[in-house]
Amino acid sequence: MKFNESYFADLKKAASAAPLESLQGKSVCITGATGLIGSAIADLLLYGKLHLGFGYDLTFTARSAEKAESRFAYGKGAYRPMRFVCGEPFKGETSFDYLIHCAENAHPQAFSAHPAETANSALAGAHELLEWTRRKGGRFCYLSSSEVYGKLDAEKPIGENDFGYVDLKDPRSCYPSAKRMIETLCACYRKEYGADCVIVRPGHIYGPQFTKEDSRVFAQFARDVLAGRDIVMKSEGRQMRSYCYTLDCASAILTVAVRGGCGEAYNISNRRSLATIRELAETFARLSGRKVVFDLPSEAERAGYNRMTYSALASEKLEALGWEGRFDLEAGVAGVLAGAD
Repeated sequence: MKFNESYFADLKKAASAAPLESLQGKSVCITGATGLIGSAIADLLLYGKLHLGFGYDLTFTARSAEKAESRFAYGKGAYRPMRFVCGEPFKGETSFDYLIHCAENAHPQAFSAHPAETANSALAGAHELLEWTRRKGGRFCYLSSSEVYGKLDAEKPIGENDFGYVDLKDPRSCYPSAKRMIETLCACYRKEYGADCVIVRPGHIYGPQFTKEDSRVFAQFARDVLAGRDIVMKSEGRQMRSYCYTLDCASAILTVAVRGGCGEAYNISNRRSLATIRELAETFARLSGRKVVFDLPSEAERAGYNRMTYSALASEKLEALGWEGRFDLEAGVAGVLAGAD
């Protein structure tokens, strides 16, 4: 992505919604710090440290420490790079006040092609970090997903206690089923060992931090318009989603990590950014002077689709912590177009 004036202006705006002052003197570890959400949290924390003068200790993990060093070269010396892969031992040398776990696969095509690996690595990674938290202390903030809610009949914003149907025989359920199990594992560690765990459930997160391997629809839309192509929709796009710009998501997660109740789960949703998939596509097209056209999906594409038809998330519980989103859908899409490579 491009670290340009537009992105740093977005970081400044997002920082006004994040409780960075509460992290003064604390240590924070972000796993999966080069991913879509993890990198946004890391950028926001670095902005607070480098530009706002907050003093906290940062550790960023990735599949290779070199990848983290490359991604955050602009902040060299302000953080500690570390290698961590889900399914392998976590080799941190110290405890952390906050361990925010973002290191899980979130690409729909991977769910379809590698369902066993998706589920096994997610469970192994979370178990390793919960064991670390049990031994070392600190707060464990788990990045779950709105997909844990499954299929619900009612078309209204989904609250944190609303749960529907997940087909356990569908390999695509590897993702929501693993997320559900890990949430339960957090509850088990809290009850049995007194672990301090809090859970966030992001909806559909989008931002300029996406990689070339990212198969989420927003990334496909962005790649199309940035290459001068019209957007090809593989459905009518009527599904309602809670879209949230990455930097809004980052400030919300930090808010929950600092202020959320132990054992609680919080939706990550911006009430100003609820839209259908088609409305998202049309926003990308309008801001780039392109069009939206429609085509039938292939079987491989259909296999990776989210099974939820309505996934707008209620945001009241998050907002009760004092958080408010800074980016509506148009501002977020503009951020993607300005910052994506």
